[in-house]
Amino acid sequence: MPAVLQRGQWLTIRNCKTVLVVVHTIPYAQRLRDVFRLLESDFRIQVVFTVAPHPLGDGIAEYLRQLGISTVPWNQAVSAQFDLALAAGSRGVHQLRAPLIRLSHGAGHIKLLREVGDPSRQSSRTAGMLSRQHLLHNGRVVPTAVAFAHERDLEELKRSCPEALEAATIVGDPCLDRITKSLPHRAAYRRALGVEDDRRLVVVSSTWGPSSTFGRFEVLLPQLLSQLPQDRFRVALLVHPNVWAGHGSWQVNSWLASCRGQGLAVLPPEADWEALLVAADYVIGDHGSLTAYSTAAGIPILLTDSPDREVAGTSPAAVLASAAPVVSPAHSLAEQLRYAAAQYWADGHRQVAETLSSEPGRFHRRMRGLMYRMLGLGEPAWEPTTPIAPLPPSLDSWDWPEDGVAA
Repeated sequence: MPAVLQRGQWLTIRNCKTVLVVVHTIPYAQRLRDVFRLLESDFRIQVVFTVAPHPLGDGIAEYLRQLGISTVPWNQAVSAQFDLALAAGSRGVHQLRAPLIRLSHGAGHIKLLREVGDPSRQSSRTAGMLSRQHLLHNGRVVPTAVAFAHERDLEELKRSCPEALEAATIVGDPCLDRITKSLPHRAAYRRALGVEDDRRLVVVSSTWGPSSTFGRFEVLLPQLLSQLPQDRFRVALLVHPNVWAGHGSWQVNSWLASCRGQGLAVLPPEADWEALLVAADYVIGDHGSLTAYSTAAGIPILLTDSPDREVAGTSPAAVLASAAPVVSPAHSLAEQLRYAAAQYWADGHRQVAETLSSEPGRFHRRMRGLMYRMLGLGEPAWEPTTPIAPLPPSLDSWDWPEDGVAA
């Protein structure tokens, strides 16, 4: 058993409060990173990491290693006692022996639970984290605290799982806060990405699943790359990590290989994406979180679809569907980007951004306060602040050589 679980003679710093970070997938890890970083520099707290089983967990071990994080085996983590646990997913967390904070991991609660049986019963479906299926186990509310971004979520929770209302708390959204704080640094991000002043950066974003835009890339990407002159445009692609985990990195890169040969920059699944949205001139995206977060960057957005059967009616994606134009196969994409810029509705996009958080700019303060209250510790005597997005590597550095080994 690892020394950190034994808490005995092998440790140098002893008698710490212990916090278990439960990581299922890369998107969950990216959200949790905003949380466990709030515990930095506190010698009273020992943070322990474990990887919980998940069908889309491919790549998570390497992602954590790149952060310098070592993990303890899941079967040992669930048998040990901790003072607090953090998770952004629900699989297996009922086995934990610790008070649990459960967080969301995207822009609001977009995707409805998968349909089972009669598809006409859509009205009874709820978004994943708001469902009884994800919050209860054997009729018991699993999380001690459920951290939401917006007050609107409480109304939805009241309908979907009222038993969890007492555990609900509003903390805000770290991605929205970081994008907002990073906006003044847009020029620096563009220089780091290698985007010249006279070129426009088009970011294409896809979520995962059958209704995502990824399945249409065979047609959309070649059309986009052929119609946008390379001396005036640069195109970058953000694909949801679950696509990479589900199909494998080699396969995704293989599908995109011909487009990369035409100048498409494909960001890896572990990339920090906020800086790219801040640097962009346009976003072309589907109903995924990144498209909704783009509204905070104040740039024109073209939607590729609006799958009503998959999207919660009160979600940011649903609100955006009424505020942004939709790609048409009958017209050139250059023409449609010009139209999106000319018809850009700042108030409409601002309304979408406002659905992302009812505590803008306060995530780090509220989240740290919640953790320390549950740990029974006084907070450190300094104000937690929102970090800006780190400078990204050049778009040209994300290449995929012919032998298929990522650079």
